[in-house]
Amino acid sequence: MTAILATTIELAALTSLILLLIATPLAWWLARSRHWVAELVGAIALLPLVLPPTVLGFYLLIALGPDGPLAPVLQLFGIRTLAFTFTGLVIGSVIYSLPFALQPIRARFEAIGQRPLDAAASLRASPLDAFFTVVVPLSRPALLSAALLTFAHTIGEFGVVLMIGGSIPGRTQVLSTSIFEAVEAGDVGTAHHLAAGMLAFSLLAIFGMRLLDRRLTRLPA
Repeated sequence: MTAILATTIELAALTSLILLLIATPLAWWLARSRHWVAELVGAIALLPLVLPPTVLGFYLLIALGPDGPLAPVLQLFGIRTLAFTFTGLVIGSVIYSLPFALQPIRARFEAIGQRPLDAAASLRASPLDAFFTVVVPLSRPALLSAALLTFAHTIGEFGVVLMIGGSIPGRTQVLSTSIFEAVEAGDVGTAHHLAAGMLAFSLLAIFGMRLLDRRLTRLPA
């Protein structure tokens, strides 16, 4: 059980970190661009919200498999397949949880508006300086909320995880798939303990996000 918990936490932590690095610049571009390409990219990024996890997992399984379209690129690095590996699991989790990191960050960037940036520019701050000294501090609650939401969402993933990673002990087995396997095996007691733990964690995560949201609404736009 310790190995399963460690794999789950490692997956959630890596996914949250990677998504903060990806979603922050993407959210900034989407919040400020009015080009139709930005709207298309935004729509694609939000697809996991409406796409069944098994569908997304199926296409990821094909893409990362030994005969998939990415196989020639993977072979350049000596990799035969990323399907049923921890790396593949991270890739699937990043794609599946992208909307949950992108939405709160983009909403906060849009709420900040242009006035703080104009004030920074009047003090001769470059756009990059203004972003890190003005936008990021004002967006800190949203960034924390996105990280927490992504972490919690990754902990609870099942469909994508099962499709792209299976449930290989010590490699890709996580809490959500362990509950499924316990129920399949008739081990209701183990399933109860795991499910209750995830329920308590989910409640704490939602409570934490609500506190962050309340703080966010008190910040000046």
